[in-house]
Amino acid sequence: MVGIVIVSHSATLARAVVELAGEMGGGEVPIEAAGGMAEPEGAIGTDLELVRAAIDRAAGPDGVLVLMDLGSAVMTAEMAAEVVGGERDVRIVLSDAPLVEGAVAAVARAGAGAGLDEVAQEARSALGMKRGQLGIEEGERPAPAPEPGPEGEQARLPVRIALGLHARPAARVVEVAGRFDARITLTDETNGRGPADARSLTGLVTLGVRHGDALVARADGPQAADALAALVALAEEGFGDVEVAEAPRVAAEAVPAAASLR
Repeated sequence: MVGIVIVSHSATLARAVVELAGEMGGGEVPIEAAGGMAEPEGAIGTDLELVRAAIDRAAGPDGVLVLMDLGSAVMTAEMAAEVVGGERDVRIVLSDAPLVEGAVAAVARAGAGAGLDEVAQEARSALGMKRGQLGIEEGERPAPAPEPGPEGEQARLPVRIALGLHARPAARVVEVAGRFDARITLTDETNGRGPADARSLTGLVTLGVRHGDALVARADGPQAADALAALVALAEEGFGDVEVAEAPRVAAEAVPAAASLR
């Protein structure tokens, strides 16, 4: 699994980003904070040895993605990556992604089993989540995902959660989709947006799914049927969200959660 390192001038900020992003990755993704100075402990600044040690801890066969805030954090991360790269055979990518949004998106994607290049791309496009929610069209956003083939299966999922498919429930979709050997996409049948890769947090959030919308999940691959069954169960549970409200009755009747089509 790809490791993630958060580099910030503030130790408190780095730990907070790790805490938030960890909620989206199911606790399995190696994610390390490297914030502030070692001497005096916690002072504002960036410390080469702290960053080097964090990269070293997060490094594994699948590589490491490093996200930084600004200024000397970038230069320190560059030096630390050079040191670790000289000591170990590990691929390290320094990301220009926004720190918070990029970390959340990257950890979710890494938790779904994606490789380093995919995780880095997910982090770079993370601002698309916020742009989509604010109705801002410009900027880097995920391209529509290729649809599964005609031999695949489909299921319709009503969205009954009050705030729609925001980051936390979308991360649950990514987590569930990542368990199966299947290619899965989601399309919002109500607003026409999609398809989005079910393993992409950024892609799912930019669908702009609202309370009462209906999602169409399409899948192919060896575990397509099992994957769709798991997503139907997740939808019935409110996608793990605490703010669950009944969708409009017409939408619920028109799009039953357990409907499976070929």
